[in-house]
Amino acid sequence: MSVLLVEDDAGIATVITAALEAEGFAVTRCDSVAGRDRLLAGQHFAALITDVVLTDGDGIETLGRVRADHPGMPVIILSAQNTLDTAVRASDTGAFEYFPKPFDLDELVRTVRAAVAAGAAAPEDEGPAESLPLVGRSAPMQAVYRLITRVLRNDLSVLVLGESGTGKELVAQAIHQLGHRREGPFVAVNTAAIPAELIESELFGHEKGAFTGAVARHIGKFEAASGGTLFLDEIGDMPMQAQTRLLRALQSGRILRVGGREEVRVDTRIIAATNKDLGPLIAAGQFREDLYYRLNVVPIPLPPLRERADDIEALARHFLAQAAAEGLPRRQLAADAVALLRRQPWRGNVRELRNLLFRLALLAREELVDAAALAPLLAEAARAEAGEDGAAPDLERAVRGWLADHRPVPGQVYDAALAAFERPLFAAALEQTGGNQLRAAQLLGINRNTLRKRLTQLGLTVEGFARG
Repeated sequence: MSVLLVEDDAGIATVITAALEAEGFAVTRCDSVAGRDRLLAGQHFAALITDVVLTDGDGIETLGRVRADHPGMPVIILSAQNTLDTAVRASDTGAFEYFPKPFDLDELVRTVRAAVAAGAAAPEDEGPAESLPLVGRSAPMQAVYRLITRVLRNDLSVLVLGESGTGKELVAQAIHQLGHRREGPFVAVNTAAIPAELIESELFGHEKGAFTGAVARHIGKFEAASGGTLFLDEIGDMPMQAQTRLLRALQSGRILRVGGREEVRVDTRIIAATNKDLGPLIAAGQFREDLYYRLNVVPIPLPPLRERADDIEALARHFLAQAAAEGLPRRQLAADAVALLRRQPWRGNVRELRNLLFRLALLAREELVDAAALAPLLAEAARAEAGEDGAAPDLERAVRGWLADHRPVPGQVYDAALAAFERPLFAAALEQTGGNQLRAAQLLGINRNTLRKRLTQLGLTVEGFARG
């Protein structure tokens, strides 16, 4: 990761360079506007750090041409002119962050990491971001990035708030991957997807014989994430009994496996997320107030996509590049198609946009997609959201009926459900795609090699699904 530092104070430049190089950055230095422009013309940089007062000009006033030539490159501004006017000027340029001198060196390094991650998928990039898919340069997202930088070097509990599909897990991944625990494991748990009777075992583990079906010791997510980060998604759906045990674990740093007698010390950072307003749940006695305050040390609210329309074009390019990297045809959006995307309500937020762009990459007839070609896909998505085909309710009824009829052993529900539903699901995907394994994998959202492996294990062949 290469960073350009424009600073005419040699002492400050040396200190910043040493700190960034210690974190793995390659730093190129210069002390003037002319030197900056010459270096930017011949080399790509992941971020620009610039002083305001330079030997041959004003670092802020001359940023216009930098923005024009490098629209996706994040800029961090340093200044000894610690006035409100300077701060406002820095903000007006769209700077990622502004640091008045003297500044906290560790905070600067954290901010550079976040800036590089944020700029990784800017519009000028040719491919998708490989590290952190946090895409967007809008003002609401810059506020999110600033909050992320403030929790990278500490273990304060974070509560990510936002509607479904806004990317709450991506924020948790960013905090982990950019933070001081990045060498440890990152474990994500959707608490809403675990049956109430199993959630304590999933989180805290269980001992052999703790309950029917517990044939061996099971290490829970807390232990699995020790030394790293545990992401608890949809925390508002956690049962009260599990909330009590979670609070105790947060307070003591110890967990007790189900059926166990000795507590186990864990070193786990907690990041929780919810799409619900926890206030009414607390008032109704459905969520512990003391747990809320333990989790909500640093809240990070995520904006819905409708409030960050300026990011839609960058997000669309990112997802189309991502789709191409996964083997789908390469597509581009015409200006009228981008305008059409910006006018959508995006109730499903970024997840809905991603799914649409992947379908577009698969189904569009031409590489350049205009509004006329995009409109039918938007209409189809709207019909599916309205539930006109009734597919989702039918599937839910089928799953509920299967659970009622088969009554699988607690602790084995997931494996039993997979065994019952995976084969017909794969068969349906092959039938819909005429036996084309690549398109079937894309339809299912899995890797083609994974599909091939599972087809062999399930005894399915593509010959019976191939179209003549």
